[in-house]
Amino acid sequence: MIELNENLLSAGDFYKIVNYGGKIKIAQSLITEAELNFHFLRDFSVDKVIYGINTGFGPMAQYKIPYAERLTLQYNLIRSHASGMGSPLPAIYSKAMLVDRLNTFAKCRSGVHPDLLILITEMINRDILPVIYTHGGVGASGDLVQLAHMALAIIGEGQVTYKGAIVNAGDAMRAEGLTPFAIRMREGLAMMNGTSCMTGIGMINISQAKQLLDIAVLLSSAINEIFEAYGDHISAPLNEVKKHKGQNSVAAAMRGLLSESKLMRSRQEHLYKETNETHFIEKVQEYYSIRCVPQILGPIHDTIANAEDVLLNELNSVSDNPVVDHHRQNIYHGGNFHGDYVGLEMDKLKIAITKLSMLADRQLNYLLNDKLNGKLPPFINTGTIGLNFGLQGIQYTATSTVAENQTLSNPMYVHSIPSNNDNQDLVSMGSNAALMCARVVDNSFDVLSIHSMAVAQAIDCLKVSDSLSTRIEEFYIDIRKVSKEITSDEARYSDLARIKAYLLEKQFDLMS
Repeated sequence: MIELNENLLSAGDFYKIVNYGGKIKIAQSLITEAELNFHFLRDFSVDKVIYGINTGFGPMAQYKIPYAERLTLQYNLIRSHASGMGSPLPAIYSKAMLVDRLNTFAKCRSGVHPDLLILITEMINRDILPVIYTHGGVGASGDLVQLAHMALAIIGEGQVTYKGAIVNAGDAMRAEGLTPFAIRMREGLAMMNGTSCMTGIGMINISQAKQLLDIAVLLSSAINEIFEAYGDHISAPLNEVKKHKGQNSVAAAMRGLLSESKLMRSRQEHLYKETNETHFIEKVQEYYSIRCVPQILGPIHDTIANAEDVLLNELNSVSDNPVVDHHRQNIYHGGNFHGDYVGLEMDKLKIAITKLSMLADRQLNYLLNDKLNGKLPPFINTGTIGLNFGLQGIQYTATSTVAENQTLSNPMYVHSIPSNNDNQDLVSMGSNAALMCARVVDNSFDVLSIHSMAVAQAIDCLKVSDSLSTRIEEFYIDIRKVSKEITSDEARYSDLARIKAYLLEKQFDLMS
């Protein structure tokens, strides 16, 4: 049970709720504070013009709304903006959005009735998750379209996923003994006016990006080990003179993985001695994709860490407008709904993960190209060369997927298009950025699944499984539990799907 209180919600608690089914409990102090905030807004707005209380929305804010129509206004906003298209988002994204929106309301600056916090908590805890569509939000004035679908479910009019099926939200709530939320004052705008779509999806992207980084460090260490690389490129003396945290963290993780290796070589033993040779058969230095891993994955490590810091700030912020401050007895109009912080980080993150997939592609190519590695048959083909194909087919999938990542890495942040009668004249496109980043992340799990299959095949072909470092041997054994050694030509898509499922579920914790 994770208590939502005056403290900041940690990344760990967010992931426990969203990824692992952790339950939420709202502190009574928050319910009391939310009630004070709600009553202040109700009293303060009686004789004042307050956006979203007694005015229209966007360009229509110039029109005052009669008191008798104030609640109809809120329902009209939700219903009119529930206009998303495309595929429904995975339920885990909807859950992440609900957690983010609940955490925003828990700051008690949105003027919402406490019953809204209680209902959203129950929806999260009971996995009543709104059906939300991919296309819609432009990432300023909130993720309006996606959050309208969330709000539509909360008032019992939309659809939800519940017990594995898509059903009417009201039916799911009644099955759980819950009552759809009835608008009290400005909750329609409050539910829609924020960055919860991009932030929720962004937090999941970061969680999976950290997993990808762990896998890339592990596979990079494995390829160094099985090809008996020189170890000085991951040494502390070499990396410590480059003053980047990520580079040194990656190098340290690789040293930890390879500390007991029987295969890694020492340059002092093999090259730092007198020789009469004028031509060396083996390379004096490895290819960049093997030798420069700390320098390549280091910036990716730092990009992930910075993105998590930024999105945690957003997760624990009030991304609403206007901000209802009952402590200062005032209401402040502005643009906290604007998603530029998240949009920019998602663009940076997808570029970083694309580079990670490019590193995996080059390492895969090294494994499959006998002219480069000099130790393995072409495509690690242990059958009859020419008659059998080894891993030739899976490389095409990796290559095409990395190419897609490279195209998707075009930033959304600089693609603002004015909308809403030019009221929203410069927007973040943050929800698009988060969704495109999610696609790059998922693609990269495909690429690393292929890379994992190739590494395991190389270990079998070189017959070095008994000489591997402990963690790399454990990884090899795990891969072999879901994918057997390739000795004949068979369809590989089922094996790759099982490897991907393993990579998504296994907690490596190499960079923590």
